Amino acid sequence: MTRELWKGNEAIAEAAVRVGLEGYFGYPITPQNEILEWLSQRMPEVGRAFVQAESELGAINMVYGAACTGARVMTSSSSPGISLMQEGISYIAGTELPVVLIDVMRGGPGLGNIAPSQGDYSQICHGGGHGDYHPIVLAPASIQEAVDLVPLAFDLAEKYLNIAVILIDGSIGQMMEPVELPEMRPVVRKDYPWATNGAIGRKRRVLSSIYLEVSIEEEVNLRLLKRWEEIQKNEIRFKEYYLDDAEIAVIGFGTSGRVALSAVRAARSQGIKVGLFRPISVSPFPARQVAELAGRVKSILVVEMNAGQMLKDVQLAVGDRAPLEFYGRLGGVVPFPNEILGEIQRIAKQPPSLDGNPTQRWLARMTTPKK
Repeated sequence: MTRELWKGNEAIAEAAVRVGLEGYFGYPITPQNEILEWLSQRMPEVGRAFVQAESELGAINMVYGAACTGARVMTSSSSPGISLMQEGISYIAGTELPVVLIDVMRGGPGLGNIAPSQGDYSQICHGGGHGDYHPIVLAPASIQEAVDLVPLAFDLAEKYLNIAVILIDGSIGQMMEPVELPEMRPVVRKDYPWATNGAIGRKRRVLSSIYLEVSIEEEVNLRLLKRWEEIQKNEIRFKEYYLDDAEIAVIGFGTSGRVALSAVRAARSQGIKVGLFRPISVSPFPARQVAELAGRVKSILVVEMNAGQMLKDVQLAVGDRAPLEFYGRLGGVVPFPNEILGEIQRIAKQPPSLDGNPTQRWLARMTTPKK
């Protein structure tokens, strides 16, 4: 296969078509509009369903209904749109349906702006909708990795009857890179024993997320939790760079991890023993691997394009095994490698202590007037 130059959003959309997407339902919002635009032409070309809904609420509930038939379905949106979808996402989780969601994050809170951000981490990874449920969340750092995660997201959603999210920011959605797309596959509708695909010659099937008997609702919740334990056991994904002899570990996901890798390489050229740990599955989070890493390094720097949302998961994993520092950029600002390199150099000269709050120290540095 050959590599071709693709924009991130369009590559993700085309990858979904090639791995058997049967129905897409969405609503325009920047910076993910190219997914919608690409599929508006591509899905009819191959005889499949595309619907631009009247709103994000309409889109997610169309996804809900289509998923009940056993079809391979998907939607996409960006931060404020994802917020509007949360009720429907919770319904899908409660009904135990396989659905893929693409979240192309932008600056916030509120309407914010259309610049790249990682401010959706908490609402996506820790269930923005009501109730006890956990989505599978995959965070690529390049267009190729995003394309490679598309078939995996569908497979995981269908294997565990769960929501699978590909979490990127606007920079990955809007940039262009050479990628290798998957081969076109035929649509294969799986014969799910629960799918509402026509009750001819069999007992009718009913799918719902409402259980008025509390004992039955608890049973459903326990089943979801047991399935999540299986996901935590089997579906942890991450990448490590230069960690064999590292004294400082940088942890970052998505674009932050990608930028941090450039900073790590620059620091290595200066003789600083630093490496990078990049989570790919941010839900389930690789907590055990981060805890083991904390036991063999002198300090950890967490880098994000938010105010420390993943940092909380890192803190839970690390405990008092290693001191933590944090560096974040907010509101759609993408950090430059030299900014992260400066943080690495500062830590190398004066390692942090276990005392104090890393976000407070970071905020003080960010808000202190420059001399």
